[in-house]
Amino acid sequence: MIPYLIINGVSSKNINGLLIQSLPPISKPKIRTSIEEIDGRDGDIVTTLGYAAYDKAITIGLKGDYNVDDVIEYFNTSGKVTFSNEIDKYYNFAIYNTIDFNKLIRFKTANITFHVQPFKYSIEEPPITWNNTKQQTIANISVRNTGNIYSRPKLTITGSNTITVYLDNKQIFSIDLSAAGETIIIDAAGMNATDPEGNYLNRQVTGDYNNFMLDPGTNNLRVTGTMTNVTIDSYSRWI
Repeated sequence: MIPYLIINGVSSKNINGLLIQSLPPISKPKIRTSIEEIDGRDGDIVTTLGYAAYDKAITIGLKGDYNVDDVIEYFNTSGKVTFSNEIDKYYNFAIYNTIDFNKLIRFKTANITFHVQPFKYSIEEPPITWNNTKQQTIANISVRNTGNIYSRPKLTITGSNTITVYLDNKQIFSIDLSAAGETIIIDAAGMNATDPEGNYLNRQVTGDYNNFMLDPGTNNLRVTGTMTNVTIDSYSRWI
């Protein structure tokens, strides 16, 4: 199969004359560390600091009836990218390195480097939504992280007054939704809370975003208060 990629929902196969000649290998991100050496002590002390973002390089070419402006526009972006050798996953990416389009025009080949964040996500995983059709004050939601690493999901709640969030019976957040029917989006990975328009609501949240972490396997989420609906997504993650 001829390799291809999908950037923000658009396949490279839809760009006239664009060829993806090679894709990056599937690899594990590097773990960032702090190493301390102490005089008189054998060895050293290694503290892990999380996974590092890294680069994935591809080689592209041109053929037939191409329009180099369309190719430039296709790669002049950031967001989500899927490589055809991992067709069921996507990475969050940006392109920072210079792309030599003069070389592309002259030799019909060029290299492009995607700077990707360390984790990848399923393109097929649907959000889990709990709708309060029975005027309940407790939502019990079972969430399965099918990935191979802990995830930091997004939680969207519409409700009013005080909402409390528990994960496996441990309280994670207390949320103040003062306006009736207010919606808040808690992005654990981004460590922020916003409304649907992107306005920050962090002052309405009490709790540590770092504690909102789903281990691989089944996790039990409990939300209490006056709610219309609760949605959780980006709950599976891979390295």
